[in-house]
Amino acid sequence: MGHSNLDDIIRSSKVIVRRGRYAYLKAQETAINEHFFISKDKDEVTVVTEEKNVSKTKHDQEVKWFKLIEIKVSLPFLAKGFLAKVTDTISNKDLNILVISTFSKDYILLREETYSIAVEALRRVGFSIEVEEDGTAKVINFPPR
Repeated sequence: MGHSNLDDIIRSSKVIVRRGRYAYLKAQETAINEHFFISKDKDEVTVVTEEKNVSKTKHDQEVKWFKLIEIKVSLPFLAKGFLAKVTDTISNKDLNILVISTFSKDYILLREETYSIAVEALRRVGFSIEVEEDGTAKVINFPPR
């Protein structure tokens, strides 16, 4: 595996700061509607959704507001320690995160008021940072100047 060095994988991966504000809900429903993510186990249904959907979603508890950060790893499943590096980088800034993993991407939810600290820390360890604006992502030097 010629390209398995973690630092190289980080440099060839992208972090995308998605538009909008997100909430984390303990929901009473499982309808997908326009939600970003739904998880259901034997005890509960958890929904991650944009601000515009919170009032339309039946729920018992909510935690607001988060920024959604998409992490596109350049070599999924080959980057041993990749997610640990991401979470360590952020926790070393004394920040809490929520992590969602899909088949080919990882997402992190960061408190709206502190997300820029985490994104800057990820930039410093080598990630390319993009910020989504009007449905498109633009590469920027984070934080914006």
